[in-house]
Formats: sequence, C-alpha cells, structure tokens
Amino acid sequence: MASRQSLTCYTAMALLFAVAAVSAQLSADFYDETCPDALDIIESAVRAAVSKESRMGASLLRLHFHDCFVNANRLVSEYNHVVPFRGLTVDCKWTLQGCDGSVLLDDAPGLTGEKTAQPNKNSLRGFEVVDDIKAQLEDACEKTVSCADILAVAARDSVVALGGPTWDVELGRRDGTTASLDDANNDLPAPTLDLGDLIKAFSKKGLSATDMIALSGGHTIGQARCVNFRGRLYNETTSLDASLASSLKPRCPSATGNGDDNTSPLDPSTSYVFDNFYYKNLLRNKGLLHSDQQLFSGGSADAQTKAYASDMAGFFDDFRDAMVKMGGIGVVTGSGGQVRVNCRKAN
Repeated sequence: MASRQSLTCYTAMALLFAVAAVSAQLSADFYDETCPDALDIIESAVRAAVSKESRMGASLLRLHFHDCFVNANRLVSEYNHVVPFRGLTVDCKWTLQGCDGSVLLDDAPGLTGEKTAQPNKNSLRGFEVVDDIKAQLEDACEKTVSCADILAVAARDSVVALGGPTWDVELGRRDGTTASLDDANNDLPAPTLDLGDLIKAFSKKGLSATDMIALSGGHTIGQARCVNFRGRLYNETTSLDASLASSLKPRCPSATGNGDDNTSPLDPSTSYVFDNFYYKNLLRNKGLLHSDQQLFSGGSADAQTKAYASDMAGFFDDFRDAMVKMGGIGVVTGSGGQVRVNCRKAN
C-alpha cells in the first residue's frame, strides 16, 4: 500500500498539473524584447532548408507533431523536484512532457530518447536544420529561445513556405530534460488505426475529431515509408484506387523487408504544395495510409473530409486553429524546465 507521503505527492502533482494546464501562458510576442530577431532567424533558415529540399517542410512539420503528441502526465524516477503545496513541501519525482523538445534529445547514459521509437526510427528528419537554427539563435541571444519553440515556429514557417496558411505561433515553451521511448511508441497514432481509434488517440490529447481531421491534412505534403502502407497496398484492394496501387507496387514489394524504407508521396497529386488535394485524393480512394482513407470510408469523418475537398479556405482555417491547440499540449512555462543550449541534450 502506498505511503501517506507518496499519496500526498501524487495528489499535489495532479493538482499542480491541472493548474499548469490552465495557467501556462504562451504569447505571440514572447521574444519581442529578449530576442527580437528570433522569428526572422527561424523563418530564414526554414526557407533556405525548404528551398534546398522541398521535402524538408513536411519533415519539420512532423517533428513538431511528434514532439507534442508524446506527453506523460505522471510521476517518474529520474528527477526530484521540491514542490510547495498548500504550505507543505513535498519531495516529488515527476516529468511533464508534451511540446517540450523531447523528440530532439539524443540517447545518453540513463536516457533512451524517442528517436528510435517505432514511429520515428529511420523516419524523422530535420534534426540538422534545427541544430543550425539553434546555433544562430544562441549567437543572437544566448539561452533565450527554447528548442520547443523552434519546432513550433519552424512548423508554421514550413507550411507557409509550401503555400499553406500562416498563424500567430504562441511562444514561451520551456524545454524538457528527459524523453520516453515507451511513450513515443504508445502515444503516436499508428498508420493502421481505424477512425474510432484515431478519434480516441487525439481525444486523449485534448483534441477533437474536427482537430484530428484538420491536422491529418498535414499529409498533403510529405512521404511515407513502404512498411507503413504495405498492408493497405496488398490487403485493401477494394478501397485503394487501382492505378495508384499499380504505381506503388514496384517500390513496395509484398515481401516484408524488401523496400521497407522506400517512400511514396502521401499526396501524389501535389506532393510539395500545402493545399487541400489530400482530401480530394481521399474522395477517389487515393489515401496512401489506412489511417488516411479512414477519413472517407463511410464513417463520421466523411462530411468534414468532403467539405475540405471543396473548400480549401475552410481547411486552412481549421488547420491553423488545430495547430495552435496542439502546440499547447503539456507545455511548461515560466521557471519550469529549461532552455537547452544544445537541442540534442539537457544542459
């Protein structure tokens, strides 16, 4: 049975997490005084990276998503923090992950990071671009701009660079000092999920079904590995456009292990333009992933998917709102966390 001290610690932290969710304040002008050139530095670096390789825009957007979606609201053993609570001092061991730059952490003694999680291994890209941005920001304003904020701004700037909508990125996130391989494996939605499980996965992060369908539109750019769509390609012939299937098979053989890392565009129509063709493709059974086509498969997502297919402005509006909402998952502000000098390791 848990001790009274342990129970007090859990109760205190649970309440503190609830308060943090309400009181954590982000603002679009957070760096106006402390690092006025921060947003220009990030934008310039992102545009240069996307100009060099168009696919990098999708990679940077995905980094932000994979950072935010892995969040653990629980006590752990790695770090001790003395927490004042109702006049008591409770020695707690805890972490709060979310949009905290944890996805950028390399493995280190005592830390197995998220980069080797199944959804990320041989898949996540853009770490060197973030390194370059961070180095420029450290030169301009030392220990000021967090890695988590870099990911949030770079995601927005990547979307804009590829023709998508802009939005005011709320800033002031602090960086975490740890990561969780297990949480990355468990929290990130798998490409094999059905619609109901997709809705549940996003709901656990405080995101609605509408948010999920809008955020899925990020797949209007980027590519997926054969290993993630092989099952759909060979087992879902009735819901996959025959001409698309025929074009995919040479790069994605049916035998496991053959061509696993070969990639194909998530939106074969306009692969490097942020538009609404992702939804148009779904109406034609051209969703590359099983989870993609679930948004138009006779279920509750059909109406919204059809609406986005015919109304790009409506999609853009909902996408920007959902990105701001997602960017607030599990954030730590104020004196919590730290501003990592090197995004790959804790200070």
